[in-house]
Amino acid sequence: MELEMLEKSIGHYFQDKELLKQALVHKSYAYENHVESNEKLEFLGDSILEFVSSKYLYTHFPKLTEGEMTKVRADIVCEESLYQIAKKHNFSDFLYVGKSEKNSHGNMRTAIMADSVEAVIAALYFDAGLEVAEKFIIENLEEAAKQATKHVGEKDYKTVLQEKLQKNGEVHITYTILKEEGPDHDKTFTAEVSCNGKKLAIGIGKSKKAAEMQAAQRALESFQ
Repeated sequence: MELEMLEKSIGHYFQDKELLKQALVHKSYAYENHVESNEKLEFLGDSILEFVSSKYLYTHFPKLTEGEMTKVRADIVCEESLYQIAKKHNFSDFLYVGKSEKNSHGNMRTAIMADSVEAVIAALYFDAGLEVAEKFIIENLEEAAKQATKHVGEKDYKTVLQEKLQKNGEVHITYTILKEEGPDHDKTFTAEVSCNGKKLAIGIGKSKKAAEMQAAQRALESFQ
């Protein structure tokens, strides 16, 4: 496994190669091989990520309220966002996972890949300091932050649909996941929205939230 390719991709060549290697060790591999997993690095990386993203939003988007900054930060440091970073840098090619995880393509699983990004952030911090870790975080989340701040003040489709349906009184709105298709690392979800038991619309997305949002959007379009 040539870690140098990963170092080139993330833009940092480690002085301590073992640090990077440990950041890529899933607990399933650690258990089988009696080595330390990346869980402690992940714990620290999570805190560094939260601090750096908070600082970035505070300094670059001064017009955002505290509540808006909290919402944007939640959007850009969520599991799906970190998974996209891992995909961008091909983390799955370098992850150390146990035999059973490997057989079920665990190295491509969203949660495992997302967690490894946080572990690598901590490894960058230990190897070269906060500035280098911060550079990696901002380079990879800058575009997501810009997109999230554009829409932060807007109501999402589910909220708009709820307000429209409840205009004349309380109603019971439910979202149901009808099916999940595809492997763990690349699922497609189908969701249905109904009101007081009446089916309104169906949506499809790469996450349950995205499928529900599209269902709400289609329901709103059907009213127009």
